[in-house]
Formats: sequence, C-alpha cells, structure tokens
Amino acid sequence: MDVLRKLFGLDGRPKLMFHGAAQTVTGSMHLLRLDGHTVSLDCGMFQGRRRDARKRNTEFPIPPAQIDALLLSHAHIDHSGRIPHLTKNGFTGRIYATGATSDLCDIMLADSGHIQEEDARFWNEKRARDASEFIEPLYTVDDARAAMRFFQHIPYNQTFAFADGARATFIEAGHILGSACVLIELDKPESIRILFTGDLGRFHMPILRDPTNPLPSVDYLITESTYADRYHDNPTDMKENLARIIGETVATGGKVIIPAFSVGRTQNVVYYLVQAIHEGLLAPLPIFVDSPLSTNATEVFKKHPECYDEAARDFWMHNGDIFGKGYVKYITQVNDSKALNTRSDPHVIIASSGMCEAGRILHHLKNNIEDSRNTVIVVGFMANHTLGRRIVERRREVKIFGRQYKLDCRVEILNGFSAHADITAFKDVLRPMAETLKAAFVVHGEGIQPLAMRNLLMNAGCERVCIPEPGEIHEL
Repeated sequence: MDVLRKLFGLDGRPKLMFHGAAQTVTGSMHLLRLDGHTVSLDCGMFQGRRRDARKRNTEFPIPPAQIDALLLSHAHIDHSGRIPHLTKNGFTGRIYATGATSDLCDIMLADSGHIQEEDARFWNEKRARDASEFIEPLYTVDDARAAMRFFQHIPYNQTFAFADGARATFIEAGHILGSACVLIELDKPESIRILFTGDLGRFHMPILRDPTNPLPSVDYLITESTYADRYHDNPTDMKENLARIIGETVATGGKVIIPAFSVGRTQNVVYYLVQAIHEGLLAPLPIFVDSPLSTNATEVFKKHPECYDEAARDFWMHNGDIFGKGYVKYITQVNDSKALNTRSDPHVIIASSGMCEAGRILHHLKNNIEDSRNTVIVVGFMANHTLGRRIVERRREVKIFGRQYKLDCRVEILNGFSAHADITAFKDVLRPMAETLKAAFVVHGEGIQPLAMRNLLMNAGCERVCIPEPGEIHEL
C-alpha cells in the first residue's frame, strides 16, 4: 500500500519507480506513473539462485491489473520473461513491441513456459520430500501462448499513443533482432522527454543495423550499464578467427563444438561461417545447428530482413539466404541429435544452452571433450558456477550429468561476439546527449558497472546521475 500511495500520489507529476534490474543485470522492469496511468518498461525474469528467483519472479511492485500498458524493449527473457505471469494475474492492457520482438516472444516465452513446467515436474517428482514442498510453474506453455494476444506490433520510428497525452517511438538499439530504445514523450503537466535504452547494442556487428546514433535529445535517460567498465574485442575479426580455428581442427580430423545462445549468437555464428565458405576462407564441411529454439529463432530472423544491415541485405539478395541453405542442417528431433554422436568425420555442431548448463550441448560436450583432436569454441560470456566457466578456465576435469570428464580437447575463446555496448559504444552514443539531461538513471548493471556509467555520464556533463535501488521512486 505504501508503494501505491507513493507511486500514485495526488500531485499528478510523472514518477519513475525502479523495480527489476536495479543494481543487478536481470529482471528488467520499471514503472512510469502518469496522470491516471501506470506503464511498465519491460517485464523481465530474474535469473539466479532458485529461492531468490522464485520470490522475485512471483511478486510485482503493484498488482498487474493496475498496470495499463507495457513498453517492451526486446525479447530476451530477462526483459520479457514474466509477461505470461503478468497477463495471467490480471493485466489486460496492451504490450507494445516491434514486430520482430513480438515474433521472437512468441517462441521464446513458450519455450520458457515449457522449461517452467519441466522444472516444476522434476522438483516435485525428484526433490520434494512431500506434497507440502511441491511447486507450481511460474507459467505454462498455454499461459505464454495466451499472453501473445496482448501484443501490438509497432514499426521502428513510428510514434504511437499509449496513454492520454503520452507517446512513444521505438528506435533501433542494435542489440538483437527487433530490439529498441524507447523514446517517451509526455505533454502534461509540461513537455517531458524520456529515453529508455533497454539493452544497447554494438556497432559493426553482423546481420543487424547499428544502434541509432545520435540518439534524440531528452530530459531524462534510463540506461543499461552491463559492460560500461570494459572493452570488447573487434567483431570484424571473428569471422577470420572462426574459419582459422575450424580449419586447424579439421586438419587434425577433429570436430568443433560451439555452445551458443539460441537467439542472436547462433545466427551470427552461422552467418559468419556461411560468409567464410563463400569467400574461400573455409572449405565446405557439415555444419549442424542442434536446437529446436535456435531453429525457430532462425525462422523469425528470416521473416524480418527489414532489420538487416546493408551488408546482410546485400548477401541475402545475392545468395537467397544468410543462414546456411545448402551448408547448414537444422536439427529439432532428438533421434537426429543423438545420431551426431556416431559421426566420425570432421564437422561443426552449434547447440544451446550458451553457458552449457542445460540442453543438447551437454551431450555433445561429454561425447567430445576427452578427444584432443576436437575443439570447443566459446563465443559468449560464461557466468560463475557454470560448466561453461569451468571450460573457459580449462579445468583438468569437468562434471557433466554427475560424472567427471577429462577436458583434453582444445578450448578457444572468442570474445568479440557480445551484443552489448562496451565503453567505446557507450561513449559514442550517450556522451553527446549528456549535457542536456536533467537526470540519468543507471540500471541493468552490478558492482562497478553502474559506477563506471555514472562516471562516464558525469564526465560528459550530466550533473545528476542516480543508481537507483529496487523500489526507489523519482519524481520527474
């Protein structure tokens, strides 16, 4: 009730409440209170230890029925993953998103619902001591499918009204397919402009257009800070490095295993491999994408060439497909996945999950990491306490499915694939707008990351930079 009184107030001035991804990097959700309306910016799932995640994901800052609209920056689960839980608990408004974001949510939220159901079933059958410890899925596949009827597709750069006296525009963020920065314009009690970056992408990445630069001038900025404290490797080197490592492995008669996130990373790797083959950097060889979600996500990518950059559009126009037609086989059936284990010829397997914590990648790793001819190529960040991190650290042995396996294969790490902006990109995009800001709010970062972003913005001329705590409310 205190939250409602503080947020709703009586003075009618717009207010921002920071909820998820405040001083952490998952569970993005912030509330904008207008005159008579409450709008959510994102509705992401918190990802962490089971007990903490369960509590955070089941609770909303206010009852869902009192949220009138949702502005969704992009489809990653830490930004969209609680939408089915929101809609099944009373939300009846509209969810505004780009067409590509909506199409990705259609498959990703259903996949998340399936994971929720399987997780609950496993816990109840294997871990719970009695019925009092049973858990329910946060939401089901059916809940996820039902949530899609609330989505309204909005093209990039088309201004739309989401409340009385309030408009928004989705601007290219360059992070994943369909990702957007959200420009919000309010008319009362006076003109106010707000920019929510969502997750800002990088320049010169494959397939997608670069982030919009310059961004529009605004009064208030809500910015992520995930990699505000570091520099990424040059993405333009990744194609050559991939081709070189795979060629060296093939020369030894080995196989290449690439753990990759299903949305974005898998498509980037495939595109680079197809380019490398066309350019003669890599001899054609069998390439398998072993993941139903990756396969479905690639179909969504094919539906949205309007999101491609000039190079990808040109390749698509001249070759008909940027995702490996004639070179890449996409695998969805379990038996076809198992059949890969019997192949002895050199080939490439791209499979999820990206951090090697679940999914088909575990089977490919256990069958291949004890052979010194083989190579595991790491193309993404591996969090602490994951199998992927132990592989990156080149432990002598790693545990998979409860058994220890010797890590005798070659391990190569390519850090240039990150889809998040780094220091260079943040400076290019945010520094020009800093001097005109009344205030900036730094979210989606932890530890020194938000501090680094605060320093960047203050050094660029923004006098008021806040790192809000969860539940903190600011009047605009």
